[in-house]
Amino acid sequence: MDAAPPDVEGAAGLTAAACLFHGFSDTSRLSIVRHLALGEHRVVDLTAHLGLAQSTVSQHLACLKECGLVASRPEGRASMWSLNHPDTVMDLLAAAERLLALTGDAVTLCPTYGADSLPGEAS
Repeated sequence: MDAAPPDVEGAAGLTAAACLFHGFSDTSRLSIVRHLALGEHRVVDLTAHLGLAQSTVSQHLACLKECGLVASRPEGRASMWSLNHPDTVMDLLAAAERLLALTGDAVTLCPTYGADSLPGEAS
Protein backbone atom coordinates (compact mmCIF):
# COMPACT_ATOMS: atom_id res chain seq x y z
CA MET A 1 0.00 0.00 0.00
CA ASP A 2 1.37 3.42 -0.95
CA ALA A 3 2.12 5.89 1.82
CA ALA A 4 -0.05 8.97 1.99
CA PRO A 5 1.55 12.00 0.36
CA PRO A 6 2.90 14.58 2.81
CA ASP A 7 0.64 17.51 3.58
CA VAL A 8 2.51 20.28 1.74
CA GLU A 9 0.61 22.86 3.77
CA GLY A 10 2.23 21.66 6.99
CA ALA A 11 5.82 22.17 8.07
CA ALA A 12 6.75 18.51 7.49
CA GLY A 13 5.29 18.61 3.99
CA LEU A 14 7.15 21.79 3.14
CA THR A 15 10.38 20.24 4.39
CA ALA A 16 9.76 17.14 2.26
CA ALA A 17 9.04 19.30 -0.80
CA ALA A 18 12.20 21.35 -0.23
CA CYS A 19 14.22 18.13 0.09
CA LEU A 20 12.71 16.80 -3.13
CA PHE A 21 13.58 19.95 -5.05
CA HIS A 22 17.08 19.91 -3.55
CA GLY A 23 17.50 16.51 -5.20
CA PHE A 24 16.94 18.24 -8.53
CA SER A 25 19.00 21.34 -7.68
CA ASP A 26 22.23 20.28 -9.36
CA THR A 27 22.73 20.44 -13.13
CA SER A 28 24.64 17.13 -13.12
CA ARG A 29 21.81 15.39 -11.24
CA LEU A 30 19.27 16.83 -13.68
CA SER A 31 21.36 15.58 -16.59
CA ILE A 32 21.50 12.12 -15.04
CA VAL A 33 17.74 12.12 -14.41
CA ARG A 34 17.01 13.20 -17.98
CA HIS A 35 19.32 10.49 -19.31
CA LEU A 36 17.75 7.81 -17.11
CA ALA A 37 14.37 8.86 -18.51
CA LEU A 38 15.57 7.26 -21.74
CA GLY A 39 16.02 3.92 -19.96
CA GLU A 40 18.42 2.00 -17.76
CA HIS A 41 22.12 2.88 -17.82
CA ARG A 42 25.32 1.75 -16.17
CA VAL A 43 27.58 4.32 -14.51
CA VAL A 44 30.12 3.84 -17.30
CA ASP A 45 27.43 4.68 -19.89
CA LEU A 46 26.42 7.83 -18.01
CA THR A 47 30.02 9.00 -17.70
CA ALA A 48 30.54 8.53 -21.44
CA HIS A 49 27.28 10.22 -22.45
CA LEU A 50 27.48 13.12 -20.01
CA GLY A 51 31.24 13.74 -19.91
CA LEU A 52 31.32 13.51 -16.12
CA ALA A 53 33.84 11.70 -13.94
CA GLN A 54 32.86 8.28 -12.64
CA SER A 55 33.11 9.49 -9.05
CA THR A 56 30.81 12.45 -9.82
CA VAL A 57 28.18 10.25 -11.45
CA SER A 58 28.37 7.75 -8.58
CA GLN A 59 27.97 10.50 -5.95
CA HIS A 60 24.96 11.99 -7.73
CA LEU A 61 23.36 8.57 -8.20
CA ALA A 62 23.82 7.91 -4.47
CA CYS A 63 22.10 11.23 -3.69
CA LEU A 64 19.24 10.47 -6.06
CA LYS A 65 18.91 6.97 -4.60
CA GLU A 66 18.77 8.34 -1.05
CA CYS A 67 15.97 10.66 -2.23
CA GLY A 68 14.09 7.64 -3.60
CA LEU A 69 14.28 8.92 -7.17
CA VAL A 70 16.45 6.18 -8.70
CA ALA A 71 17.14 2.50 -8.12
CA SER A 72 19.80 0.06 -9.20
CA ARG A 73 19.84 -3.62 -9.94
CA PRO A 74 22.87 -5.84 -10.41
CA GLU A 75 23.76 -7.05 -13.89
CA GLY A 76 26.95 -9.04 -13.94
CA ARG A 77 29.66 -6.96 -12.30
CA ALA A 78 27.84 -3.70 -13.01
CA SER A 79 24.66 -2.07 -11.76
CA MET A 80 21.86 -0.89 -14.00
CA TRP A 81 20.35 2.42 -12.86
CA SER A 82 16.81 3.58 -13.58
CA LEU A 83 14.25 6.14 -12.46
CA ASN A 84 11.83 4.86 -9.83
CA HIS A 85 8.85 6.85 -11.11
CA PRO A 86 9.79 7.94 -14.66
CA ASP A 87 6.37 9.24 -15.74
CA THR A 88 5.94 11.36 -12.62
CA VAL A 89 9.51 12.68 -12.75
CA MET A 90 9.07 13.65 -16.39
CA ASP A 91 5.73 15.32 -15.56
CA LEU A 92 7.53 17.36 -12.90
CA LEU A 93 10.31 18.38 -15.29
CA ALA A 94 7.75 19.28 -17.96
CA ALA A 95 5.89 21.45 -15.42
CA ALA A 96 9.20 23.12 -14.53
CA GLU A 97 9.84 23.84 -18.22
CA ARG A 98 6.36 25.40 -18.55
CA LEU A 99 6.97 27.57 -15.48
CA LEU A 100 10.39 28.62 -16.79
CA ALA A 101 8.78 29.60 -20.09
CA LEU A 102 6.37 31.84 -18.15
CA THR A 103 9.00 33.45 -15.92
CA GLY A 104 11.61 33.99 -18.61
CA ASP A 105 15.06 34.81 -17.28
CA ALA A 106 13.85 35.81 -13.80
CA VAL A 107 15.02 32.55 -12.21
CA THR A 108 18.46 32.49 -13.82
CA LEU A 109 18.97 36.19 -13.04
CA CYS A 110 17.88 35.85 -9.39
CA PRO A 111 20.74 37.19 -7.21
CA THR A 112 20.13 34.53 -4.55
CA TYR A 113 19.48 31.35 -6.55
CA GLY A 114 20.32 32.37 -10.11
CA ALA A 115 22.97 31.00 -12.43
CA ASP A 116 25.70 33.25 -11.00
CA SER A 117 25.20 31.69 -7.56
CA LEU A 118 25.77 28.12 -8.80
CA PRO A 119 29.27 26.75 -8.16
CA GLY A 120 31.28 26.58 -11.36
CA GLU A 121 28.50 28.06 -13.48
CA ALA A 122 29.22 31.78 -13.67
CA SER A 123 27.92 33.34 -16.85
